[in-house]
Amino acid sequence: MIRLNLVLLLAVLVSAFYLVHVQYDSRRLYTELDRMRAQAQRLEADHEQLVVQKRAQATPGRVQQIATAQLQMRPANPAITEYVKGAPLALSTQPSAEARE
Repeated sequence: MIRLNLVLLLAVLVSAFYLVHVQYDSRRLYTELDRMRAQAQRLEADHEQLVVQKRAQATPGRVQQIATAQLQMRPANPAITEYVKGAPLALSTQPSAEARE
């Protein structure tokens, strides 16, 4: 009978230690989950802020200002447009002499 009581006592102690370990892991994982949620919210806020800044940088007026000031570009004007004529394309079905060799 004493052996049975010792075995049961040992089983209760092992299960108690296991329960404490599982509760500790559960709390640790829960706090880590909270930290990750907070970090996700911060990253989402940063992303939204960057999207707003990107939209502000890409407005047509700002692009026009940078193009004229930094790149010395000017609007297209028919008075200053130059048209370049290229050589006409030869459309022949006969292979050239160089291609036959």
